[in-house]
Amino acid sequence: MDSIKEFFSISIFGISKYFIVAGSYYVVCYILYKKTLKNARIQNKEIVGKDIKREIRHSVLASVIMSVIIFIILESDWVKYTQWYQNIQDYPVWWLPLSILSGIFIHDTYFYWLHRLLHHRRIFRYAHLVHHQSHNPSPFASYSFHFLEAIGEGLIVPVLLFIIPFHPISLYCFIVAGFLINAYGHLGYEIAPKWFRNSFLFQVLNSSVYHNLHHSKFRGNYGLYFRFWDKIMKTENPSYEEEYDKIQSKRFDNQKTQ
Repeated sequence: MDSIKEFFSISIFGISKYFIVAGSYYVVCYILYKKTLKNARIQNKEIVGKDIKREIRHSVLASVIMSVIIFIILESDWVKYTQWYQNIQDYPVWWLPLSILSGIFIHDTYFYWLHRLLHHRRIFRYAHLVHHQSHNPSPFASYSFHFLEAIGEGLIVPVLLFIIPFHPISLYCFIVAGFLINAYGHLGYEIAPKWFRNSFLFQVLNSSVYHNLHHSKFRGNYGLYFRFWDKIMKTENPSYEEEYDKIQSKRFDNQKTQ
């Protein structure tokens, strides 16, 4: 009975996180501030209801699959071989945020190479085509995966737990933080502030334009959080900075004339 409750607790967390984060992005950008953000739209093509329904359907299934993976690793004997700890005093308090940041760096590497694998011509149509049905993604596309891809994506949690110590607080903060960034990448709007372009962060971090180009062009820009793997492997879309500047110029030049 306790195991069933734990599974439902993990599943409810995963599904609720998806709807709260993706739904909030959608309500703000597509409903409340649609007119205000019209110049921040990355693609002109409208997103239709059937696309959103498809994205939600696949995302809910993916959320459940990823919840099953977390449940299995935490509720089985395998947990003894991980670095999962529940007594917060086992590690210094500063390790909580550091473990989250470490998880994000490891996840970015994991995601980049998994993503490259999913784009292999023998694998793409079986496991990754579902996600790329969203040529112009909405935040609801963030978890719109084929079940095979959902398994691959969900395995990052066991990988992290075997590599570095995670407390429940840091693990769930990592999951939420990762999804916030993921949903921003699928937002369909570029909402980064003007100063971001001329800061060192622009050379390091992805943007919504960055991942949107991956969806519209189907190749390049494979990273999730950072640009460095794409730069190292020369897979970054060469028109990225130009496209980013076009969107931001349209946004901020328009504000000056209003």
